[in-house]
Amino acid sequence: MLKGFRDFLMRGNVVELAIAVVIGSAFAALVTTVTKSLIQPLINVFLGGGADGGTFTLRGQRFDIGAMINGLITFVITAAVVYALVVVPLKAVEERRRRGEAVPAAPPSDETVLLSEIRDLLARQGRD
Repeated sequence: MLKGFRDFLMRGNVVELAIAVVIGSAFAALVTTVTKSLIQPLINVFLGGGADGGTFTLRGQRFDIGAMINGLITFVITAAVVYALVVVPLKAVEERRRRGEAVPAAPPSDETVLLSEIRDLLARQGRD
């Protein structure tokens, strides 16, 4: 049972997914920090300035329009980056598959080229 669990965890997809979650969380934290530190104060200045900029009170309830706009900007930035880095490349790969084209393979490494040349030379020497 433990061996099966270990094999499951060591599969490429699970490890890649874990890495993607960690990087995604770090990126979301970065975007949140940037918007709270830079964009939120700018929104507050444009919506009234001061500590209460971007807020209004109605019947004793405080509404923070600046925080809502800040959250919207955070969402749009995060969604745009996910779209550009995940969705667009996956769509391109899927489109190639539908057309029947193979996804371009990586060029052979220097070692592979050298080994192929050695193989070909040995094959020619064996025929002579």
